[in-house]
Amino acid sequence: MNNIRVQAREGSCRSWLSFSFFVFLGMVFEMHKKAYSLLLVLFFFSCATQPVMKEPESVIEETPIPTIEVPLPEIEAPPPQDDYLTIIAVGDNLYHDVMIRLGESGDYGSSYTEIKGLVEKADIAFINQETLLAGASFGFSGYPQFNSPQGLGRALSAAGFNVVNHATNHIMDKGEDAVFATMDFWDTIPDVTILGIHRSEKERSLPTLIRKNNITLGFLSYTYGTNAIPLPRDKPYLVSLINTEIMEKEIDALRPLCDFLVVSMHWGEEYHHEYSKAQENLAAFLAERRVDLVIGHHPHVIQPIEYIIRPDGEPMLCIYSLGNLISGQSQNATLLGALAYVRLKKSPAQGDGADERIVFVEAGAIPLVTHYEKNYTGFKVYPLYAYSGELLEIHWKNQNREELTMDYLSETAARIFGDKEIRRNPFE
Repeated sequence: MNNIRVQAREGSCRSWLSFSFFVFLGMVFEMHKKAYSLLLVLFFFSCATQPVMKEPESVIEETPIPTIEVPLPEIEAPPPQDDYLTIIAVGDNLYHDVMIRLGESGDYGSSYTEIKGLVEKADIAFINQETLLAGASFGFSGYPQFNSPQGLGRALSAAGFNVVNHATNHIMDKGEDAVFATMDFWDTIPDVTILGIHRSEKERSLPTLIRKNNITLGFLSYTYGTNAIPLPRDKPYLVSLINTEIMEKEIDALRPLCDFLVVSMHWGEEYHHEYSKAQENLAAFLAERRVDLVIGHHPHVIQPIEYIIRPDGEPMLCIYSLGNLISGQSQNATLLGALAYVRLKKSPAQGDGADERIVFVEAGAIPLVTHYEKNYTGFKVYPLYAYSGELLEIHWKNQNREELTMDYLSETAARIFGDKEIRRNPFE
């Protein structure tokens, strides 16, 4: 029995009671063989599944590690940033016979190489395309009824111009079909926005908007007339004419849709440096309608640039005339044009209920010189700050005698533009 107790302590499954029960079963084996066999199987099965007894393991209590809650630093949102946008604008791109004699094979891009660096750096680059670009089927011609090669239009796009005005007094020179042909041409250059001519009343009613640098600009354009060539009776929408009743409706409809509203005006008296009373009255009308920038052309000579205070207290910049960009004209005054430069800043709203605000950072005009040489060749536009005495000596105007001088160019620009004159590259 001692051995049995030792085995029990060691974890054996045959305890003393179990062994006695086994002996008892053996005594009745003969009498109850079947019962014995069944009970024997149950006995051994229960023995096999009984777990082994083990000494209890000691419990190790872990001491929790103290934690300190450190608040995350507050990261201030960066202050809203100002947005900037630059606009350049040039005047009459006026192609006479001597400039288009090579037709579509002419090299028109070379005329703009000296100003391309200014044009292509601007966000908005406006040009007044004085003449039709209707194609060879309408015949290339200069004064008095113009039609220029479409290669000229491609050259303007390549130079960086992306807003082109066609509401001029020469737009009907070849009839309504030529106007539609000009629009068809520009449809092949989708990066250029066309102003002042329309295919339908519905198209005219659609707003012309350009969004750049988080600033939305709206554009409208008007001309004083079409050289006594009437618009088609069934297509009064074809060209935007100066009509204050219509202009009021169109400006008021566009004003809420844009941050900055630009109106192109083909107006004024030709070859006059002073703006007319009619221009002054129209400028006041545009200020009342809360226009931001007026780009004027048609006189073929430069006229002043002024800020006009609108009734709401904000300034409207009025450029009365930018003169010619390039032409075959020969009067000294027509050889001096200008490139307007405008830099805008859009400031975010400051405080609850405040509105975003656009202000003029810089505005002025860079004087330009139309250069051409013997036999009306080598047409090219230069900024006055980059024009030289050596070039002036070979200018067509000075072939036989000195008719055009640097003093005349400098003094005229200073007299007309005053403190708005820019004699440098503003992008450098």
